[in-house]
Amino acid sequence: MKSKKLSKQIIKTFKRNGFILSEPDILLDSEYIIQRSGENFKRSMLTFENEDGKLMCLRPDLTVASCIKYLENKSSSKIYYSGQAYRRSGINGLDFINDQLGIEILGSKNQTKDEIKVIQTILDCAKSIKSKKISVKVGDVSLFKKLIYSLDMPERWKLRLIRHFWRPKYFEELLQRLEKNSDFDSVTFNTDKKRFYEMKTMDQKRTIAGRPISEILKRFDKKIKDPRSFNEGKKIVKIIRSFLKINCKLSELDRRLLEFIEKNNLTKNFFKEIKSINNLKKIKQDINFITDFGRDIEYYTGIVFEIFVEKKEFARGGRYDDLLKSLGAKKNIPAVGAAINLNNI
Repeated sequence: MKSKKLSKQIIKTFKRNGFILSEPDILLDSEYIIQRSGENFKRSMLTFENEDGKLMCLRPDLTVASCIKYLENKSSSKIYYSGQAYRRSGINGLDFINDQLGIEILGSKNQTKDEIKVIQTILDCAKSIKSKKISVKVGDVSLFKKLIYSLDMPERWKLRLIRHFWRPKYFEELLQRLEKNSDFDSVTFNTDKKRFYEMKTMDQKRTIAGRPISEILKRFDKKIKDPRSFNEGKKIVKIIRSFLKINCKLSELDRRLLEFIEKNNLTKNFFKEIKSINNLKKIKQDINFITDFGRDIEYYTGIVFEIFVEKKEFARGGRYDDLLKSLGAKKNIPAVGAAINLNNI
């Protein structure tokens, strides 16, 4: 009863902020999701075969389901939803049915303005249900990419670190290998080279594991041509670890990033253009910025945030500009959103 009353109050806040109801499908094509949304979903999805033998799943994520509906029906670009997401957590005692209320702005016209709109709407929801002691955590996965691309190391390592940033355990293994200059062995390298020449004879438009062969060949080409020896790994790892330790108030972030650049003797301030982050200072709420935050969902591309009420997670969200293209759009479509987990209220 309490949950129903709170839902009504939150939905009123969504509507007042201009969001329109969208009801995404409950059943989705499993292979379609797995190929386009990353391995995290594969491990957590609840799947079954339908009567035609097709592998289906209960929607593991309402953002993905909403994006699919948007592409199929060209629904409103400023939506809210109310429903359940079904995911295995891997942690005993946690529910696999999550009651959620969420908002999305798809095809965002003014990215910085829309990010503030989403976060402020969620904060308004927390305040509308008389919540106290509200706190906000923010990260930005695009800052990590800026750092990696600015560092002087082989292209193969840049691609590898960015690709696996969302897998903290494996990412740490990669850092240890980079530190020791322990790259692919010669057997793996020769196998890659052989497979490269085999795939050059195939139809370039054909897809393997959700990626066109032409894209796979580009990555193989970089790995084969890139020098195999790299002796600066220890220095690079030290810089990366130092960056991932930054944890401060948003008001202090510019100073902390400048200190980081000077301390590590980096020649260029590649964090100059961080308008999205600096614009969040307009929100009248204490915000903590953590560079190591927001790595558990692969599709985030920029700002990631989490809002807490009484030290319990109230909502989380972020920017995901690549997701709609991975789900079938012809090009990247700017998108930002957030979901409230009613189970925690």
